[in-house]
Amino acid sequence: MAKAPKSSTPRSPAENHDFALGSLQEEFEKSKRFDASPEQMHKFYEQMLLIRRFEERAGQLYGLGLIGGFCHLYIGQEAVAIGLQSALDGDKDSVITGYRDHGHMLAYGIDPKVIMAELTGREAGISKGKGGSMHMFSTEHKFYGGHGIVGAQVALGGGLALAHQYNEDGGLCLAYFGDGAANQGQVYETFNMASLWKLPIVFVIENNQYAMGTAVSRSSAETEFYRRGTAFRIPGMKVNGMDVLEVRQAAEVAFKHVREGKGPVLMECETYRYRGHSMSDPAKYRSREEVQDMKDHKDPIENLKKILIEQGSKEEELKAIDKDIRKLVSEAADFAENSPEPEASELYTDVLVEEY
Repeated sequence: MAKAPKSSTPRSPAENHDFALGSLQEEFEKSKRFDASPEQMHKFYEQMLLIRRFEERAGQLYGLGLIGGFCHLYIGQEAVAIGLQSALDGDKDSVITGYRDHGHMLAYGIDPKVIMAELTGREAGISKGKGGSMHMFSTEHKFYGGHGIVGAQVALGGGLALAHQYNEDGGLCLAYFGDGAANQGQVYETFNMASLWKLPIVFVIENNQYAMGTAVSRSSAETEFYRRGTAFRIPGMKVNGMDVLEVRQAAEVAFKHVREGKGPVLMECETYRYRGHSMSDPAKYRSREEVQDMKDHKDPIENLKKILIEQGSKEEELKAIDKDIRKLVSEAADFAENSPEPEASELYTDVLVEEY
């Protein structure tokens, strides 16, 4: 009997019988920590510490009324942004996230002065003072927000990934969202399209346990978020988001998979925010003892500091790094406070795209 002619129609993910949900997790489990050089370790430490000190100062400025609107701090989650973004190709890859976005911009190495100026609504801010805390943006760095609608950035991330694929530029999109956004319908529509078209995207769930204020066990029937891509044949990875070396190693595995044209990856980074959902949240839904226990035993910065000391770094050297970073953050705050507010005419710019 003659064979039917081959169809020119691309094979759908459902026809890929070699798919295994845990394939990347198995690869990751073989070696879960990135073999960082001493220079890389110090860089990770400096970057995480910069985010921590920056966010602490942002909280102070908010309390003084110099930052208005909502302000969502990244304190406690620093290892996720640093571990992942340190593995990106800055010339090709793109990043998109929700409204807890200051840390992701700092992870890019963007000047703290222009970020702090944006927080305080100043003309020198990276979004000209119009974005504020929740809507950071930098096309120069391929950072596409900073989005206030829960889960909306995931669908936009799918579009960024489609652009990478269409332009054949070799880039991938890193799309962050939280455990609270994980139940949004548009997230699953994007999963489906990304898998069907094998888009170059890594979906990263920053599972900080409480969304806006509800524990994951009370809001989600499936609390193992890395399994959420199963129905769409997207391989999942579960990562300790409080360990920058583990996050970086997970990035190595996931990014390799995507760059080889094998389609999207769903990565769950289990992390923890020390502050409330926003500066206006007293976080009474959890105990002080729980938060303190995380700080004492799981803190990403302190744990990396211990490793550095074990490997020969001097306590005085690390204190000097902290001192320099505090000075850098103070200079950023002074710069922001002394920068002028935007002209009224700035309200009418960047509203419409004038040329395509």
